[in-house]
Amino acid sequence: MDKTSVISHVPLILAPAGSRQSFLAALAAEADGIYCGLKTLSARMAAINFSMEELIPLADLAREKNTKLLITLNSLLKPGETDDAGKMVGALVETVRPDALIIQDLGFIPLIRRAGFSGEIHLSTLANVTFARALEMVREKLRVDQVVIPRELNIDEIKLLAGSCPEGLGLEMFVHGALCYGVSGRCYWSSFFGGKSGLRGRCVQPCRRVYAQEKDRAKFFSCMDYSVDVLTKVLLDIPRICGWKIEGRKKGPHYVYYTVSAYRLLRDHGRDPQAKKDALSLLERALGRPGTHYNFLPQRPQNPVSTDVHTGSGLLIGRVKGGGEKAFLVPREALLSGDVLRIGYEDESGHGIQRVGKYVPKHGRLHLKSPSGRGPAADIPVFLVDRMEAALKEKIDSIRDQSPEVGDQGPEVGDQRSEVGKDERRGSRDEGRPSSPSSAVALVRRTGTVTSLRRVEGTKKRSDLPSSIGLRTGRPLEVTVVHRLLEKQGPGQIGYWLSPETIPAVSGDAPGRISWWLPPVIWPADETGWASLVERAVHGGAKRFVLNAPWQMAFFKQPGQLQLWAGPFCNTANASALSVLKGLGFSGAVVSPELGEKEMLALPGESPLPLGVVVAGGFPLCVSRGLSEKIKPEILFTSPKGEGAWVKKHGSDYWIFPNWRFDLAEKQSALQAAGFELFISLHEPVPKGVEMKKRPGLWNWDVGLM
Repeated sequence: MDKTSVISHVPLILAPAGSRQSFLAALAAEADGIYCGLKTLSARMAAINFSMEELIPLADLAREKNTKLLITLNSLLKPGETDDAGKMVGALVETVRPDALIIQDLGFIPLIRRAGFSGEIHLSTLANVTFARALEMVREKLRVDQVVIPRELNIDEIKLLAGSCPEGLGLEMFVHGALCYGVSGRCYWSSFFGGKSGLRGRCVQPCRRVYAQEKDRAKFFSCMDYSVDVLTKVLLDIPRICGWKIEGRKKGPHYVYYTVSAYRLLRDHGRDPQAKKDALSLLERALGRPGTHYNFLPQRPQNPVSTDVHTGSGLLIGRVKGGGEKAFLVPREALLSGDVLRIGYEDESGHGIQRVGKYVPKHGRLHLKSPSGRGPAADIPVFLVDRMEAALKEKIDSIRDQSPEVGDQGPEVGDQRSEVGKDERRGSRDEGRPSSPSSAVALVRRTGTVTSLRRVEGTKKRSDLPSSIGLRTGRPLEVTVVHRLLEKQGPGQIGYWLSPETIPAVSGDAPGRISWWLPPVIWPADETGWASLVERAVHGGAKRFVLNAPWQMAFFKQPGQLQLWAGPFCNTANASALSVLKGLGFSGAVVSPELGEKEMLALPGESPLPLGVVVAGGFPLCVSRGLSEKIKPEILFTSPKGEGAWVKKHGSDYWIFPNWRFDLAEKQSALQAAGFELFISLHEPVPKGVEMKKRPGLWNWDVGLM
C-alpha cells in the first residue's frame, strides 16, 4: 500500500480483541481491522491478550480475509526494558507480520525502525496529539502514518485537524466504547492511589469509585460509554478520517460482534432509515454502558458523567432479592445458558462473577452465589456482561474451523470474564463487499431475548540551566514580587505557567530568567491563542520553555535559539525516548514522576540529554475536559478509604489535585548524585477549607512503576 496515496473516504472499522474468541467474533462481523495486544507492553493488561504463538495463526487467518492486524505496543517503557522490547518487536515483525503498530512511547520508534518494520506506525491517543500544528511535526519528524485523536474533540475540531493533515498522514478516531474521565495520557490517578499506572495498562479505575463531597455521595467521575452511533454519517464526508475505532479489549465476543456489525451498517447503509434503526438495535444489545455523544456536537454537548445513570459495564438485568444464602435474581430479560453475570460494580469490594447454568425466563428466578460463599447482600445490582447465543457461536465456530491451528490454542469463550472488574490502514475494504444489513440483524432477531439494553436507571553535555525551579500557578504575581523572588532565588530560576496574565507581570531582564511552562493539553480551539502567546513571550525576551507534549515544539519558529525542555507530562521514562526528544531539538527533559527509585536513579546514566525531576509540590491526579454538575470546584471530596482531592479549573480544563504533597525532597541528594541537574517544585495554592494530609508523598519511589 502506498503510504502517500490519497486516503479513501471509506473508513476502516477497527475491532478490539482481548481474547481469541473476540478476535474470531471480529472476523465473523467482517471488521476491516482488528487491534490487539500482547501479554506485555499493552495498555489493557487486564485483558487476556495474546502470546506471539497464539497470534501467528490468527494473523494468517486475518490476512486470508483481507482484515488488517494492528498490534498495540502502547505502554510506557521503563529503564531496562528497551532491549527486551526491541527483541520482542523484531520477533513480532518476523513472525506475526502485523500491518500496523500502535505506540504511545516515542522510545518504540527507534526499536521499530531497527526491526525493519515496513508497515505503519500509529500514535495512540495516549500520545496526546491534540492540535493541528502537531500533525505536520509527527509526520515530518517521526514519519508516523496515523494518529488516534482524543475522544474529547467535537466535530468542528475533528474537521480542523483533518483539514491540517499533511500528505500521507491519516486520522483514526474512537466511535464507541468506554470513556476515561481524564484526558488520555494525562491521568495519574491510579498510579497515585495504588501504584498501578494507566500508562502501563494497569489502571484500577479510581474514577469509578464512590466519592463524598459535603452531604453528597456519588460516582462523580464515572463516565458513560462514548457512542457516536447515527452521527457517524458526518464523518463520511471527512477523507482524512480513515479509521473508526471501537474500544473494548476487555469485552467478550458478543460485544465485539454486535458493535462491529452496527457500525458497518451505519457506514455502508447509514442513510437508510431502517438500517439506522437496525444499527441502534444492535448497539442496544452490545452489553455496554449507557451511551453519550459527549462533545461530538458542539452546539449540544452532553456531560458524560451523570450521577443519575448507572455506569457499570453490561446490561443492568436486575437487583439481588433476599440476600445472603437465600439471594436470588428476578431477571428483567430472559437469560441464556452460559450467560455471564456480574454481581455488583467492578470497582467495589464484594462483587463477583456468576455463569448462568440454564435458561431462565424473563421474570423467572435464579439463585445467586458470591465468592465468599455467603451470598450477596440484597439490592446489589446485577449486570449481564457476556453471552454466547447459539447463532453467534455457530458463526465463530465456522471461522475457527477454517484454521485448525487457531482452534487448538487460547482460552475458550467467557474465560476473560473472570477479569471483569479487576481493573476494565488506511484504504477501503473491497467496495464490492458492502455489509449486509440482514446478517447481523437476523442474528439478533433469531436470538432476540433482550428488548432494551440501554435502560437508564436511577556523559552527557551539561545544561546551562540553574539547579532549581519553583513553578508558580494561580494568580499572576505583580512585577515587584517577581523581581523580589528572582533576587531571593539568586542564580536560580522561577517558573510560571504561560498565560496572558503572567506575561505582563514580567519586565526588564526578568523574562530571560523565567522558565515558561506550557499546559499538559492544548485543544484545537485554543491552538491559535497559544501560538500567539508563545510568539509574544519569545518576542519579549523569553529564552526558556518547558513543553508538556513533544508536539508543542511546533509553536517555535527557531527552536535552536532557545532552551526547550520536555516537561513531566511528556511521560519520558527511558533512554530511547530521550534520544528521540534530542533528535527533535529538545535541550533537556523532566522525567516521568511516576518512576520508582530504581528506575529514576538509573535513567541519568543512560540519557543523552540533561535531566530534571519534580521533587515536590502539587501534581495533578488527572486533567479532564469536563466536570460533573454535582461536584463543586475547590471543595474537598473523599473516597471511602479516606483519599481526598479537589478540582481546580485551569484554562479550559479541570485539574484534580490530591490533598497531600508529592515530596521527594529527602531524596534530592541521591537524585543529584545520580546525575539529575534540575529540581522542580510545583506550587499549587490550596483552596480555603481544604486540609492537607501529612503523608510521605513518595508516589512510586518505594513501590516502583508497575
